[in-house]
Amino acid sequence: MAARTARTPPDPACPRTPAPARTRRRARPRTRDALALPLALAALLAPAAACDGPSDGGGTPTGAPSTGPARSPLTGDEVARDRPVLAAKIDNARDARPHSGLEAADVVHAEPVEGGLSRLLAVWSGKLPAEAGPVRSARESDLELLRQYGRPALAYSGVRSALQDALERAPLYPLPPPDAPGAYFRSGAHPAPHNLYLRPAKALAAAPRASAARDVGYRFGPAPKGGTPEERRTVRYPAARFGFDWSAERGRWLVSLDGAPARTASGERLGAATVVVQRVTVRESRYRDVAGAVTPYVETTGSGKATVLRDGAAYEAGWRRAKAGGGTEFTLPDGRRMPFARGPVWVVYVAR
Repeated sequence: MAARTARTPPDPACPRTPAPARTRRRARPRTRDALALPLALAALLAPAAACDGPSDGGGTPTGAPSTGPARSPLTGDEVARDRPVLAAKIDNARDARPHSGLEAADVVHAEPVEGGLSRLLAVWSGKLPAEAGPVRSARESDLELLRQYGRPALAYSGVRSALQDALERAPLYPLPPPDAPGAYFRSGAHPAPHNLYLRPAKALAAAPRASAARDVGYRFGPAPKGGTPEERRTVRYPAARFGFDWSAERGRWLVSLDGAPARTASGERLGAATVVVQRVTVRESRYRDVAGAVTPYVETTGSGKATVLRDGAAYEAGWRRAKAGGGTEFTLPDGRRMPFARGPVWVVYVAR
């Protein structure tokens, strides 16, 4: 597959602060003249201080200064700068568990697929796990979902031939096994086809121009008033189930899959700081799976309702994503942006 040139626009730079005008010194300045210069300098320096980025309503800058620590637009945590985005389509069948690498994901998108089952689209940027998987095939709706990340790298096991052209035209770096030498391996921990694993660092080496993490609409800050106390939430698909149990000790919603605690291959319990149950339109796509079943298409643009779980409470919110290239805004009933808790985010798409 021929390499394609990324055209991600540069981050907006802070305007250059003009140098203060030279002031003629007086032998005996009066009091008001002595105060004038410090006040003028403070006014000139104020715009530079504001270049840390616009406030997200919770004290987390969504942009970053030229030096010093940055905060991830995906988790609100401090991260190294200009970390590229890698997404991978992760198997979520029972035979695919326990997963590897999900504990390091910034965002996990849970999507319905054929037969009422689910798959996961994991997104990493802040840090990479040593391995991730099992990796499975991509779906048509993944192309729209990933547009908000700019031009990320996408790891997947393959796609139906009918979808191949659309995937190659999409603004991303597709990384199936043939295009990422050394990035994939088969594991004996699971039976085929649930045994294909990814080495994320090697995958990104095959997509050196993948976009850095950018604003996808999330805002981070203290919990707003008005939430309903909640310790447990279950989200059901026809043949899959997600559970989220609040742990005040860990400050996380502990994840369960099909009624069993979700753990990684190392035994770590998966958890999320924020869980979004997003109600979307789910319709038939243009494609079928190998068994002839129609593949669902999850529409992640438009608007609708969502429930946001954070800090042991549930908040009813609205969501809006005007175009595929833009992020998703979550708002409270009064119009304010709904702040997320800092840390990993899980987004579970359910049919409205």
